[in-house]
Amino acid sequence: MADTHSKETRSYNMSQIRSRNTKPETMVRKFLFSKGLRFRKNDKRYPGHPDILLPKYKAAVFINGCFWHCHEGCPDFILPKSNQDYWEPKLEKNRNRDKENYMALRKDGWDVLIVWECELKKAVRDERLEHLYLQITKSFEKLRHEGF
Repeated sequence: MADTHSKETRSYNMSQIRSRNTKPETMVRKFLFSKGLRFRKNDKRYPGHPDILLPKYKAAVFINGCFWHCHEGCPDFILPKSNQDYWEPKLEKNRNRDKENYMALRKDGWDVLIVWECELKKAVRDERLEHLYLQITKSFEKLRHEGF
């Protein structure tokens, strides 16, 4: 199946896709800040440049787009029907890079938390954000009890 957009239109569309400070990232950051958590954004010193890094809690949060990070089973992840020779390896490379980054962070003792874009839709957003907050702070409580 051929692309339905001209090369120029497709190029423009792709240029408008941001890699940081996206609406989902901003939403999660505002929520965590309102809960009193302080964090770093996109810290380049760590594998994968976590979207939110909470050193006090030893937690790295990635806010992943369902398409770009291949959220399996999600209705928002649909492999494009056109130009599959490009998209399949591109998306597989993204998935493999994510796995490597998560493993490297976990090896260094970080909790890796992933928030999917679809989990921030209005119907489930509040519940997911509260759960994220508990994931972050419970891991901190666990560390405190272990004597760290």
